[in-house]
Amino acid sequence: MFESLSDRLTGTLKDLRGKGRLSGADIDATARDIRLALLEADVALPVVREFVTRIKTRAKGAEVSGALNPAQQVVKIVNEELVGILGGETRRLTFAKTPPTVIMLAGLQGSGKTTLAGKLAKWLKDQGHTPLLVACDLQRPGAVSQLQIVGERAGATVFAPHPGTSIGGGENELGISAADPVEVARAGVAEARSKQYDIVIVDTAGRLGIDTELMNQAAGIRDAVEPDETLFVLDAMVGQDAVSTAQAFRDGVGFTGVVLTKLDGDARGGAALSVREVTGAPIMFASTGEKLEDFDVFHPDRMASRILGMGDVLSLIEQAEQHFDAEQAEATANKIGSGQLTLDDFLEQMMAVRKMGPIGNLLGMLPGAGQMKELANVDEKQLDRVQAIIRGMTQHERTDPKIINASRRLRIANGSGVKVSDVNQLVDRFFEARKMMSAMAGRMGMPGARKQVRSKKGKKGKKGGRGPTQPKIRGGFPGMPGGLPGGMPAGMPDLSGMPKGLDQIPPGLEGIDLSSLKLPKK
Repeated sequence: MFESLSDRLTGTLKDLRGKGRLSGADIDATARDIRLALLEADVALPVVREFVTRIKTRAKGAEVSGALNPAQQVVKIVNEELVGILGGETRRLTFAKTPPTVIMLAGLQGSGKTTLAGKLAKWLKDQGHTPLLVACDLQRPGAVSQLQIVGERAGATVFAPHPGTSIGGGENELGISAADPVEVARAGVAEARSKQYDIVIVDTAGRLGIDTELMNQAAGIRDAVEPDETLFVLDAMVGQDAVSTAQAFRDGVGFTGVVLTKLDGDARGGAALSVREVTGAPIMFASTGEKLEDFDVFHPDRMASRILGMGDVLSLIEQAEQHFDAEQAEATANKIGSGQLTLDDFLEQMMAVRKMGPIGNLLGMLPGAGQMKELANVDEKQLDRVQAIIRGMTQHERTDPKIINASRRLRIANGSGVKVSDVNQLVDRFFEARKMMSAMAGRMGMPGARKQVRSKKGKKGKKGGRGPTQPKIRGGFPGMPGGLPGGMPAGMPDLSGMPKGLDQIPPGLEGIDLSSLKLPKK
């Protein structure tokens, strides 16, 4: 989402790094480029003005003029101000002293509240909590059914005493529900208290800021359940309108935090940089995909680092810790060090990486990945083909790939639906990678690594050594393959740099056998 903004800011700050001193004109030009980049990213104009003013004030002060590397100091200032706009420190959920903790979700129609309720429930369950989802969206047809499906996938209980609006259902012909969402919310909290649930997530109906009736309904739910956290669910693809929407909800209902959804979209992402500065409420969570696992705490410093092209290694490490088994990883490391890695191990590692999410997203967390656009265009189907080829092998072939001869490769290719050349390429690359990883493990001192013993033959000054290898003549003489054996005799001049044509026998003399000539003897 922040790709275009990241490109502009990275390019602007990259131009500064080559300068030893920064003049006022350099700082003004940089500030102008940053302002344009933010405006193009749909960041609200008041936020842009305040942000650029703070950067110019700090950049023209003693903080930069006295620095050993002024350009690097400006980059540091931009990073710090960007972190400040996004919220500064990471904000965590506030739990009630006496359970249950009540979390109320509010937002526009289509912002992703119901799906987010399931994501939040799964995330809390993974943290050791027992959440209860309460279906208070009785306005949208199918909303209660959707929450029940999402809750089942998340492994959370759903409290839904009323089916909500449905086609042909309800008390009248149109199927309009007559149930009161406020009463459902109040009953949900009582249910959680009696059944020992420690978290209650209240899913409310989507509403516009100008819809007075629905805003009053949301305020009624808030007064009835007295939530410990009220989260405003904001679609990150909205753009400049996010500011007015957030202000309307802040004045009508009030909220303690913001959740950004659809951060994996291709919009410009100005909402994320605007809403915190305008409303004062911190961004607490971010949703980056459609799956329930695509949800995590929002870290302002990490997001700022990614926008400036510095990567997000900490998030990458946290994802790896969630999907990799420590004992299995240690066993694989031992195999890598000893050169005993098998195709089964390779497949297990590849599947574990794929569970972490799209490969392009993972590579995007690496520092400097923004300048290598081809990394984001990783073909996931290629990984599917690799998986099919390995699964088309027998257990013996996966354990000992050296036995895979031509006939076996043909059978594997036919069974996995690929060409023989694809099988050849996979096997060859596996052997190369195994050899390289084993060598690297030895240098890095990994457990199980083989110690490489250097041969003492050929060392300078040792008797019996071959000595330094003589340089070969480029191209060799015609009729003498590979040049003279052992190179030119000692004392002869180096002819490798002769002009083109002078290093060849004159025309007409190529086929003469010099041994047949009767030369005069001394």
